[in-house]
Amino acid sequence: MKHGFPRAACLAILAVLLVAAGTGAANAAKAQNDAADAAEATAAPRELTVGVYVSPPFVMKRDDRYTGMAIDLWDELAGRLRLQARYVEMETYRELVDATARGEVDVAVTNLTITRSRVERIDFTHPWFDAGLRIMVGNERRVGFRGLIAGLNQSGHLRAYAWIALVIVAATILVTLFDRHFDKEFPRSWRDGVAESFYTVMSITTSGKSPSRKNLFGWIGRIWQGLWLICGIAVLAYVTSSVTSVMTTLSLTNQINSVADLSGRPVGVRTGSVAEEYARQAGLEARSYAHIEEAVDALVDGRIDAIVGDAPVLEYFAHGNPDRPVAVVGAIFEPDKYGFGLSRHSELTRPLTVELVGAHRSGLIEELRTRYFGESP
Repeated sequence: MKHGFPRAACLAILAVLLVAAGTGAANAAKAQNDAADAAEATAAPRELTVGVYVSPPFVMKRDDRYTGMAIDLWDELAGRLRLQARYVEMETYRELVDATARGEVDVAVTNLTITRSRVERIDFTHPWFDAGLRIMVGNERRVGFRGLIAGLNQSGHLRAYAWIALVIVAATILVTLFDRHFDKEFPRSWRDGVAESFYTVMSITTSGKSPSRKNLFGWIGRIWQGLWLICGIAVLAYVTSSVTSVMTTLSLTNQINSVADLSGRPVGVRTGSVAEEYARQAGLEARSYAHIEEAVDALVDGRIDAIVGDAPVLEYFAHGNPDRPVAVVGAIFEPDKYGFGLSRHSELTRPLTVELVGAHRSGLIEELRTRYFGESP
């Protein structure tokens, strides 16, 4: 008992010292972490070179400022990761992907479709938008003169017209000879006589009516004139019906409602886009344009028959430009997904993907989609 008290006292003092030391270490670690967090909070944001391609409504340029759904989404993610963008505009999708692959830009921001060929060259974040391809056509497509002639030729009507023309020439000659012989008042000049006979024949052919002519042979002459009128009405009916039939057929066959209707027709695509790649693989007659506005101009002017492009881009253009005679037709085909592109093995791929997953779960992406495309039907 004599030595018990000092031992217990020593143990108590040692325990107190250990607790104090632990508390001091914890406080020191907390203070160090707080200092690190404060330093990080006050540090300047990291500046990145962000490549963009103007593609409304995902990327739009107004007064040297970029806006759009993709830009809004990027700004939100960049703010969370303390990133600052220096935007560099590219003229085509291809230029944007090439610059990202070479490391000239850190991030590619636009409606960039994730494809196998692109994944082999650059990294992609988690997808943030589901899309696909659709078709845009003109609302005021008319059958041109060349198309009509080609249709008449293919249907064999031009050959029939040639025979009718030959009959008209022969009838003009015969009427001229007949009237010069039997009608004393018929013009004596061959030029005037042929012109008079031609007028008579064409009057019967085109209107079914005969100009005032003398009846030189009584009832036989009247029957002969009646037969001529019947022939004229038949010719007029044939020409009218054949032209109408061909124009109707051309109008129906010119309608484009799906990909199956694009074969053999010139179609517009945007340079370096997924639509361009699809058109080449499908064997379509593709013509490339840098921007959607250029493709629409070609469509309205009749230089192309349709545009194949990203469904949301075509739909947004048609809705936002009611003065342009265009419409988006058919269902979505070749469904795809958009993601942000980065150079290979970029350290930003994972942080951006984590933030995108969070943006999906929090409803941010749906909120942005509704802002630019309206409520889902």
